[in-house]
Amino acid sequence: MLNSFAGSLVPHPALAMIDLVDSNLRNAGTSSSAPVSEEDSTGSWTLPQVKDTGQLKEFSMAAGMHRAVIGFLKACGLLGSLYFFICSLDILSSGFQLLGSRTAGDIFKGNVVLSNPVAGLVIGVLVTVLVQSSSTSSSIVVSMVAAKLLTVQASVPIIMGVNVGTSITSTLVSIAQSGDREEFRRAFSGSAVHGIFNWLTVLVLLPLESVVALLQRLSALLLGVAHLQPGAQAPDILKALTKPLTHLIVQLDSSLIASSATGNATNSSLIKQWCGCSRETNQGHSNASGAFNPCTGKGSPAAEDKLPCHHLFVGSTLADPAVGCILLAGSLLVLSVCLVLIVKVLSSVLRGWVAQAVRTVINADFPFPCGWLSGYLAILVGAGMTFLLQSSSVFTAAIVPLMGVGAISLDRAYPLLLGSNIGTTTTALLAALASPADMLLFAVQVALIHFFFNLAGILLWYIVPVLRLPIPLAKRFGDLTARYRWVAVVYLLFTFLLLPLAGFGLSLAGNTVLAAVGAPLVGLVLLLILVNVLQRRRPSWLPHSLRSWAWLPLCLRSLEPWDHLVTHCCPGLACRRPQTATKEAPCCETPKVLASQQF
Repeated sequence: MLNSFAGSLVPHPALAMIDLVDSNLRNAGTSSSAPVSEEDSTGSWTLPQVKDTGQLKEFSMAAGMHRAVIGFLKACGLLGSLYFFICSLDILSSGFQLLGSRTAGDIFKGNVVLSNPVAGLVIGVLVTVLVQSSSTSSSIVVSMVAAKLLTVQASVPIIMGVNVGTSITSTLVSIAQSGDREEFRRAFSGSAVHGIFNWLTVLVLLPLESVVALLQRLSALLLGVAHLQPGAQAPDILKALTKPLTHLIVQLDSSLIASSATGNATNSSLIKQWCGCSRETNQGHSNASGAFNPCTGKGSPAAEDKLPCHHLFVGSTLADPAVGCILLAGSLLVLSVCLVLIVKVLSSVLRGWVAQAVRTVINADFPFPCGWLSGYLAILVGAGMTFLLQSSSVFTAAIVPLMGVGAISLDRAYPLLLGSNIGTTTTALLAALASPADMLLFAVQVALIHFFFNLAGILLWYIVPVLRLPIPLAKRFGDLTARYRWVAVVYLLFTFLLLPLAGFGLSLAGNTVLAAVGAPLVGLVLLLILVNVLQRRRPSWLPHSLRSWAWLPLCLRSLEPWDHLVTHCCPGLACRRPQTATKEAPCCETPKVLASQQF
């Protein structure tokens, strides 16, 4: 039931309006000539076959030592690539903050606009995309609520948008695997399932929150019965590992972003120039890792009392946007190289019994009748790993390459990603308990709203197996992006830039214009989805004119004309459809011969 329903739904409104009958055309007789046949699209979600490394052969002591050295070098290469990959994500976040921090602060100043729930959602998405850090976006919201510039009710849609915007990192990572069609299919579906889950949760909870303020009431109720005591800061394991390298490249004062939103912004650069003071001046103040400048206080110290920072851009005359562009380009290059190395090393390691052992451990289920507990254990594992890493972006970005090489199935990656959403909220909750006394209640309530939002999403889209709609939608989307690789770029631009900007523009025009334009579009998308479902399941219920889309122009019922246009205009092979090399199996491995064998 679920598999048949999966192919009928479209994972994105834009795709529902454009690619309505590609599968119907293939069913009508074009499947033999299409690059991706119907059989291929339905059977491609099984994990790839484990590559046989051959029978174990006798080898000498020298050969054994050679294998051991090669294995050790591969392990070192994998760990080194993973370390630089994580560091590049940190630098990528710094580059985005230098490029968009001032814009983020200016966006949050629109208090009249923030009273609109849709505008708040869009602003949360845009700001998180700009600064590439959900923690930074949440800290801005906390600062504005504590400064009485933003109500808790208005902050709820922004938190929802923050949750949606943080999934862009895994999408960027998946695009780096577009060279191999099958790897790209699995990797992009893994990144899409995260975004689809967040968007579906928003579509249900945003109207509900606007009517009954459910999340706000739950967080206020829990705060009323709890006796809060300031706690310790959450463990920062990942930062402790990456700081020695990333702090040699650039150091930022992220508190200035929140100051920009609260109206206390200065024209000073976000790049730290001074990281401490002399021992006499710094008494009673926090260290350089604190949330404020250690050289501030009663009476500013003299220049000779300040201790300069030691990173690449100290004393640079470049503006923040120029440094941001340099960091962005360099981090994307390092990220892509590290991702390619990780995939290559994993592909060479995950062979034979090693691959089988890894798959068995990660994708294992409890024995019947407790198999349903496996997914919930995966949720706990994802939450725990995210709590230890202190970054949901790093965890989700690490899951995507593993899905691409076939080590993790989509059905198992889905609960891991849901657990990552929970883990990042528990980290924010512990960080909120370490806030100053005047901001404690506001910080904890924002963290609780974030936690209840993700918990409600799990209750909606995971508890009942039939309602796990993000999985079939992501599979449909993975098939589509494997067939037309440029759709991934369109999805990235449309979901995280064009659609939020359009919603923000309509919000500025007022609620009447937003409802007059948005309601017909949403209704049209739902109608198209319903018609496609009925075309597959109950065509007799439809009028003859709606039983197929053959009467529409080809550009409105298929992506083939657009694919020809894009591949003709796009230089090189970046956007072209990957060639499907048909590999003929040996005669002894053909399906007919295998079926006739007696085992």
